Amino acid sequence: MYLADRSAPAGAKAAPDRGSGRAPAVASTVLALGTVSLITDVSSEMVTAVLPLYLIAGLGLSPLGFGALDGLYNGVSALVQLTGGHLADRVRNHKLVAGIGYGLSALCKPLLLLAHTLGPISVILALERTGKGLRTAPRDALISLSTPDELQGRAFGVHRAMDTTGALLGPLAAFLILGVAVDGYDAVFGVSACVAVLGVVVLMLFVPSGAGDTPPRRAAAPAAARPNPVRLRDAAGLLRLPRLRALALCAVLLGLTTVSDAFVYLLLQRRTGMDDQWFPLLPLGTAAVFLLLAVPAGALADRIGRRTVFLTGHALLLAAYGLLLLAPDWPALPYLVLALHGMFYAATDGVLPAAVAATVPESLRATGLALVGTGQALARFGCSLAFGGAWTLWGTGPALAAAAAGLLCCAAVAGFVLRPAPPAPSEPPVPDPARRP
Repeated sequence: MYLADRSAPAGAKAAPDRGSGRAPAVASTVLALGTVSLITDVSSEMVTAVLPLYLIAGLGLSPLGFGALDGLYNGVSALVQLTGGHLADRVRNHKLVAGIGYGLSALCKPLLLLAHTLGPISVILALERTGKGLRTAPRDALISLSTPDELQGRAFGVHRAMDTTGALLGPLAAFLILGVAVDGYDAVFGVSACVAVLGVVVLMLFVPSGAGDTPPRRAAAPAAARPNPVRLRDAAGLLRLPRLRALALCAVLLGLTTVSDAFVYLLLQRRTGMDDQWFPLLPLGTAAVFLLLAVPAGALADRIGRRTVFLTGHALLLAAYGLLLLAPDWPALPYLVLALHGMFYAATDGVLPAAVAATVPESLRATGLALVGTGQALARFGCSLAFGGAWTLWGTGPALAAAAAGLLCCAAVAGFVLRPAPPAPSEPPVPDPARRP
């Protein structure tokens, strides 16, 4: 949906069709989806902020068990991303598929009030992540399709900043609820369910939809036959794109050494001896820095290159690992680690989909985003399992040292793989099924 200028071709600057003569910098679709993500993230992060402590301190789960559950939490979402992306491209209604995903996640939140053992909680979390997997690629495709190519980084940065505002408010709400409610965890889960329903309502009312979610390419184009549906072999053909293969490979390699946020916060708590009551506030540090830098990082990536910003983000994550391993017990240590953690997300979370969107045809945009997102999430699933096992067997220091060494090696490989290619004859593009004769 090109809401800034429905008659303009993708990638072109909008014509001065309104009084100001200037198109908005960010499409209204991006702002509407950002609002939905903000509300939904308040709900999700309220649960995420208390979940590690609830499972480990409350239910007595071991680090290995938590690593397996955390991996499941992300791995289910990864596997479903492919389904969500392909389905959205096939039915040509990205909002519908995204809405199903948001709705499923909202339905799972009140079920946490009924589950107080590990088995039911695992099933509920898996279903909630199924909803996230369904919605992620269609949502990002809507952002990409409503934005010119040269502004993709800025658009994703704006969305991620709004999303991160929710990530900032969610842990704060959980902290306040835990402080005043008698049954603190149940109160957090109940409020989270109400907020999730509000996010679905906003999506239905304020995110526009239309046939195919994209405008005709020319205002005066003659009526054309309905495009052929996207097939699985069309999606598989995306892997013939060298740049997309390179991005997917690097996302997987770096995901294998990206320790999950929950483990970072647990490591920081144990390193500093922080009291349990302050634990839900740790994600606030990451979210605040992410919020401040997401838009500038996206705009910088549009100017100087997404590869440079993406790899710099992983260098910042490596610095955070180094501080957790080697720094003395400074009073400023938590602030430094959380700042580096937030800078890592600002430089990578929106930049990667912006880079992917630039390589994929419009009719396969959600599928291409899902391919790379699935690879990255599955890699992080493996990292959660491996890190939880290493922590249980060897302790926190050796486990984090192994992750840091792996990140250094994988970042070097990614820098080589993503290096600018020398000029060469262009390869035949992947056929766009929406434009078959």
